[in-house]
Amino acid sequence: MKKSEVPQDDGFLKEEHGRELNYAVGEDGKYTTALSSGWDAKTIALNNALERIEERIADAKQRVLDNKTSPIEYFMEFCRMDVPVLSSYMGLWQWRVKRHFKPSVFRKLSEKTLKKYADVFEIDVAQLKNFDPNS
Repeated sequence: MKKSEVPQDDGFLKEEHGRELNYAVGEDGKYTTALSSGWDAKTIALNNALERIEERIADAKQRVLDNKTSPIEYFMEFCRMDVPVLSSYMGLWQWRVKRHFKPSVFRKLSEKTLKKYADVFEIDVAQLKNFDPNS
């Protein structure tokens, strides 16, 4: 797109971050940079993604309250991680992290493992062990 065509729509970027750097074709036909305050299509996509993330967090929260999963899954979603990312931070196989989602397995985890999860999620072990849906 030409530098003069870089979108300047109001949206998420303008509200939260000011401007975004984009590449565009300048008057001389070479690539250059241009600032954009937003683009409606990008704003819609970001809003949809954020809504989906909030739904996943709410679903994980309810699953913890229903004793169908452990708080590990909730905090993973809350921190916008997935199993591969969490297993990477933990230094564990993905199947082991998934196993820790089982409430019966979670209750048997060592303090050392719980501490490591808490550190990854930047919370206290007490928050992990005593899940409070209002926090």
